[in-house]
Amino acid sequence: MLSKLKQECGASFTSKLEGMFRDMELSKDVMIQFKQHLQHQRLPSNIDMAVNILTMGYWPTYTPVEINLPVEMVHYQDTFKKFYLGKHSGRKLLWQNTLGHCVLRSSFTEENVKDLQVSLFQALVLLMFNERDNLPFDDIRSETGIEDSELRRTLQSLACGKARVIMKTPKGKDIGDNDTFLFNAEFKHKLFRIKINQIQMKETPEENVNTTERVFQDRQYQIDAAIVRIMKTRKTLSHNLLVSEVYNQLKFPVKPADLKKRIESLIERDYMERDKEIQNQYHYVA
Repeated sequence: MLSKLKQECGASFTSKLEGMFRDMELSKDVMIQFKQHLQHQRLPSNIDMAVNILTMGYWPTYTPVEINLPVEMVHYQDTFKKFYLGKHSGRKLLWQNTLGHCVLRSSFTEENVKDLQVSLFQALVLLMFNERDNLPFDDIRSETGIEDSELRRTLQSLACGKARVIMKTPKGKDIGDNDTFLFNAEFKHKLFRIKINQIQMKETPEENVNTTERVFQDRQYQIDAAIVRIMKTRKTLSHNLLVSEVYNQLKFPVKPADLKKRIESLIERDYMERDKEIQNQYHYVA
C-alpha cells in the first residue's frame, strides 16, 4: 500500500509515513537487544516494559507531561535510557507519558483475576490501591502528579464508566475535590482481558484551534495527493475540469481559494506546470 501511494503521489508525500514504519521496525530490534541486556540486570521480574522509539519529525507533536511514576517504573526507564544512549550517543530521549499504556494483572478475589488494559494515567491510580483500600481525591492528585482535569477524566473512566473497577463516594458522574475512591472487590466481567477506555472531555478553545490546524494540515496532503493522482492520469487538464475531478474524489468540502493554493503549491514544487499559451490549463510534470 505504501509503495503504491509513493508511486502515485511521489516520495515527498510518503516520507513521514515511511519514517513511522521504519521507527516501528527499528523499535522491535531495539527491544530484542534490550531484553537480552536485561538478563544481566537486577530488575523486578513481575514487570515487562516495551518501548517505541519515535523520531520527532515523523510523528505528531505532543506536549511533555510530568507525572510521578512508581520507583519500579522509573528504574526500568533509567535502565533503558542508559542502554539506548550507550548505543546511540548524541541522541536525546523524551518520554511521552500521555502515550503510555499498561496491562495490569488485577486480583479482585483469589478466583476473580483480570487483566486490565489501561492508560499509564489509569495505571498510576489503580496501583495506589495496592497499599490502601480507599483514597481521597487530594491524595491521588498529590501522589500521582497528574494534572487536575486529566485526573478527573481518568477517575471518571475508572469509577463511572462501564467497567467500574473502583467506586466513589458520594455517587455521581462528576469528580469532586472531596470525593473518596474505593477498590471494587466485587467487580465482575465476562472477559478476562478488559480494555478501559478514557472518557473524552470537551475541547478547550486552545485545543479546538490545535485540532482544526491538524485537520487542515492532513487535508492539505489529501488534496495534494488527489490533484497529483488526477494529473498523472489525465496529463493535461483545464482548471475547471481539474477542480471538478478533485471535488468528485474528496470526501470533505474544500473552498475554491484553498484548492487554488494547493495547485499553486504543486506548481512551485514542479509536480505540474501551466500551459505557456492556453490560459488556465495545466500539464503534469513527470
